[in-house]
Amino acid sequence: MTRRIAFAMLLLFATCAIRAQGNGCSLTLTNMSFGTYTGALLNGTATGVVKCNGAWDIPMNAGMGVGATETVREMTGPNGAEISYQIFQDAARTINWGNTSSTDLNGTGNADITVYGQIPAGQSPAPGTYTDTVDTATTSFNISVVVSAYCSISATALAFGTYSGSQVNSTSTITATCTNTTPYNVGLNAGTASGATVTTRKMTGPNSALLKYSLYSNSGRTTNWGNTVGTDTVAGTGSGGAQTLTVYGQLPAGQVVTPGSYADTITATLTY
Repeated sequence: MTRRIAFAMLLLFATCAIRAQGNGCSLTLTNMSFGTYTGALLNGTATGVVKCNGAWDIPMNAGMGVGATETVREMTGPNGAEISYQIFQDAARTINWGNTSSTDLNGTGNADITVYGQIPAGQSPAPGTYTDTVDTATTSFNISVVVSAYCSISATALAFGTYSGSQVNSTSTITATCTNTTPYNVGLNAGTASGATVTTRKMTGPNSALLKYSLYSNSGRTTNWGNTVGTDTVAGTGSGGAQTLTVYGQLPAGQVVTPGSYADTITATLTY
């Protein structure tokens, strides 16, 4: 299968503050940039400087997102869509950074600190700008990531079983996963056999013998499934989750070929 990936923007903001237990405490933080998010797990960091004469702790609350918690925060984007992210105290990203005495960061005196952010893999919200505010008291820092429309594709094999001269039908599935609201098209090429076209595909068998077959996009097997966008591909709109498309195959009756196993490889292309 082939995949094509494009990019759009995603931007988010967060704030935090220092809660001093001694006198003369202050916190400064740099911005955090995640780079580009394309559905894979993505990490980012920000650095800060604590200046304090005594003990201190730095809390970060759950933020503004609907359903957000101090362990899974939510950024809000187009039409109320959300994308989840997390903030950690350690480089391994195993210690959550929250807003209680057991989950905030604490120390004594002057210190350099690092904020470790992570956007989990597998999220496919609508492309656009997502923001959140993690609010404490006095200090803020910006967090940003560039995200776009993106898709992935997978497929199962189509097996016709045994052919004895009568028509044989079979099906397989293609799974397309695209960011929510992203339009896409799925095309199927002619395959690898000599002389094959998208309307007359061929499987190759013993001594290069050929067995004709067809692929359709409808259960009535009347609409050929080809590879020209806008003409014979299958169009869809991403939902943010997996969407299953059925490939309807047919071996026409009346072919007399050398007995044996026949096979072909079709490339499915997802364009968006």
